[in-house]
Amino acid sequence: MSGEALFIDREEAGRQLVESLEPYAQPDAVILALPRGGVVLGREIADKLNLPLGIILVSKLGHPLNPEYAIGAISLGGQLVTNEFEFNSVDKNWLKEEMAKQKDKLLNRQKIYLAGQPVINPKDKVVIIVDDGAATGLTLLAAIQEVKTQKPKKIIVAIPVSPRETADKIRAEVDEAIFLDIPQFFMGAVGSYYQKFLQVSDEEVIALLKK
Repeated sequence: MSGEALFIDREEAGRQLVESLEPYAQPDAVILALPRGGVVLGREIADKLNLPLGIILVSKLGHPLNPEYAIGAISLGGQLVTNEFEFNSVDKNWLKEEMAKQKDKLLNRQKIYLAGQPVINPKDKVVIIVDDGAATGLTLLAAIQEVKTQKPKKIIVAIPVSPRETADKIRAEVDEAIFLDIPQFFMGAVGSYYQKFLQVSDEEVIALLKK
């Protein structure tokens, strides 16, 4: 694909990723999706390839003066990826408190989302990490680092759309990265590449994981 590829919705993007992922439909493969949006794609892929679906929890760290502006991302296990310049400019006491707060939030989300289901262990598995797209890539890179600590056999990333600079960073960290579209000029937000990009609720995530 090239230019301004549009996906109808997350389900369709997941179905488009399936063909590229068919070689990994093997007994030792698992899918780990980033909630919330990534779980929608993950469910489509898991059903088509008959693979287990789990989650990997990561939270954006927003700037103290502008919470929507990401200065980093932290995983449930404490793996941290940052925008170094911005990260180094914020108050370290605030940062320590914010990181602890986000890890608590992720732990609570894990309990809610899994609702007693076991956590998938990536050790010695072919792990396919799925999300609905990447802009800065900070959360996805933190997810990759989290999986690496758990000694998988191989890490594959599969996402519909990413700017080239982010795609290059992701490729450098994994065994294979699959992108449906790497636009020459990224439109700033992943949602711009979808006709329907509604917010996914916690209830939807729980239902998709139970399914």
